[in-house]
Amino acid sequence: MRPRTLTAVEPDAPSGRQAPTDSTPRSPERARQARSRDGATRFAVFAAPGLLVYLALVLVPIGITIGYSLTNKNPFNPPTKWVGLHNLTSLASDDEFLKALSNTVLVTVLVTLVTNAGGLAIAMLLDRRGWLYNVLRSVFFVPVVLSAVVVSVIWQAILVDDGLLNSMLRQLGVSHPPGWLSDPSLALYTVSWVIAWQGLGFCVVIYLAGLQSIPQELHEAAAIDGCGPATRFRHVTWPMLAPAVTINTVMSLIGGFKAYDQVQVLTNGGPGPGTTSTLAFQVVQTAFNGNHVGYASAMAVAMLLLVAAVSVIALGLLQKREVSS
Repeated sequence: MRPRTLTAVEPDAPSGRQAPTDSTPRSPERARQARSRDGATRFAVFAAPGLLVYLALVLVPIGITIGYSLTNKNPFNPPTKWVGLHNLTSLASDDEFLKALSNTVLVTVLVTLVTNAGGLAIAMLLDRRGWLYNVLRSVFFVPVVLSAVVVSVIWQAILVDDGLLNSMLRQLGVSHPPGWLSDPSLALYTVSWVIAWQGLGFCVVIYLAGLQSIPQELHEAAAIDGCGPATRFRHVTWPMLAPAVTINTVMSLIGGFKAYDQVQVLTNGGPGPGTTSTLAFQVVQTAFNGNHVGYASAMAVAMLLLVAAVSVIALGLLQKREVSS
C-alpha cells in the first residue's frame, strides 16, 4: 500500500479547511492613497454643511454686492446699466461718504482704546479667587450677549435731555446739563461710549484668560529679584498678554468699523446732518432710503476693503509683537 500523505492545515481555518492567503500585499503608496481618500471623504462629510452655509450667507452676498457696485441699479428707476468703477471713484468726492468715513475712524479709535484699556484694568482687578469675583465676571459679560438694539434703547433712556443722567445732574445742582445726544459736539463721543461699553465684557474675558495662563513662578521670581508691581507688569504681564492684545485689538477694530445699530437707535445719524453717521449707517441709508443700490454697494465694497486692509495690517504688526515678546 502507498503511504497516505498529510496536508498541513492552517490553525485558524474553520472546519479543517485551508485558509486562503493574500499573496499580493498592499504597497505603502497604495495604503497612503487609501488613507488620503478616506480623510478627504470624512472632511467633506463634516465640513460640507458649514461650507455651504458660509457660501450661501457670506460669499454669495459679497459677490452680488460687488456686481451691483459696478452698475447704477435702482429698483424704482430701471433699466440697470453698467457703469464700471464709476461708483467707486465717485466716493472720493462724496462729502457725505467722507464725513461718514471720518466719523467711523474716530469711533473705531475710541472703541479700541476704551475697550482694551478698560478691559485690561478690570481683568486685573477681577483676577482673584472667590465667589464674588465669579459673579462680577458674569456681570461684566452680560452686555456682550445682549442685542445692540436693546443696549441702545436702555442708554437712550439714560442719556436723553430729560433722562436719568441729566435728572441726577440737576439734583446735584447742574442747571444746564450736557445734551449727550442732542449736542453735535458730544453725540459722536456718546455713541462711541455706548459701543465701547457693550464690547468691554468681551475684552475682560479675553484678558482674564491671558492673565490666568501666566505661570505664577514668573511673578514670584520677579518679586524675589526686587521688581515692584509696575516693573512686573511691564516685563512679565504685558509681554505674556500679547496674544490677548492681538485678539481684542482686531475684534475692536472690526466692531468699530461696522457700527450701525447704536447710531440708528440713539441718534439716527444726527443731531446735525451726518454728525454721527458711520459707513454702515450711510450704506443702509443710501440703499433703502435713497434706493441707490448700486452706489450703496460701492460704499459697502469700499468699507469691506478698508476693514480687510486695517485688520491685516493690525494683525501683522501685533503678531510680530507676539514673536518679539
